Amino acid sequence: MNKPPHNPGVRDLVAGKRQWHHRQSAEEGCRGFRGWHERGYVPHFDAPGCAQFVTFRLADSFPAGRRSEWQALFEIEGDRERLAKLAEYLDRGHGECCLRRPDAARVVESALLFFHEERYELCAWVVMPNHVHVLFKTGTMAMTDIVESWKSYTANEVNKLIGRRGRLWQPGYWDTYMRDGAHELRTVRYVEANPVKAGLVREARAWRWSSARCRDEFGRLPVQPLSTDGSAGVPPAYGGQPTQGNEPSTRGDGRTLQAGWETGAPSGSTCFRAGGIS
Repeated sequence: MNKPPHNPGVRDLVAGKRQWHHRQSAEEGCRGFRGWHERGYVPHFDAPGCAQFVTFRLADSFPAGRRSEWQALFEIEGDRERLAKLAEYLDRGHGECCLRRPDAARVVESALLFFHEERYELCAWVVMPNHVHVLFKTGTMAMTDIVESWKSYTANEVNKLIGRRGRLWQPGYWDTYMRDGAHELRTVRYVEANPVKAGLVREARAWRWSSARCRDEFGRLPVQPLSTDGSAGVPPAYGGQPTQGNEPSTRGDGRTLQAGWETGAPSGSTCFRAGGIS
């Protein structure tokens, strides 16, 4: 038996949305999409072609020794206020903050870029010292599978890189469905301004592990996915199932990628394929 949700009315709300907004097809269900659903607090929506704002964090970002500081934040009744307070706490930078290391942040960002325009479309991202924000549009793969693919692969690679064992990421993630273009635009600004708000840099473009540095003078994000014509750094298991943790962190020519990381360009070039945010 399912335990009662924290918000008693959320199940009725979800049931209503399933009737009038989106009726999930059997095919979508087989592919892992959950349509309208709830996890106890607010309605969540997952369907092909939806823009989703996702946050996932390191396992020690809310340290057990500081429980008195953050435990009450999870009990705030207002959804918007609760998420805002939790985000503010993340920006304090508690925990080991291993993503402050450029080599670890590089692993995470390259994993996000790897299947851009194949499994999903990236709209904005930022790799913070102890958490990651990503705004993306789903394709044929469900949001849960996409996020767990990122987390599984990067956990293995970052742990190997920094010589640690154990859980890297906190289980689960926070997700928000983008209602319209205005909501999406506000979220892009929030994501890319996060390093400034956290006091890490003065300008958003100065943060190396963010989509802000890639935008042109019109605010467009012409991100080119890493090329598939090379095998530098690509393990034999490339192309396996999304949650097996076997996806490579780099594609294409290694020298081109190295130049990219030195210059801050995601694929070693300032000539990206045109694209943008709808």
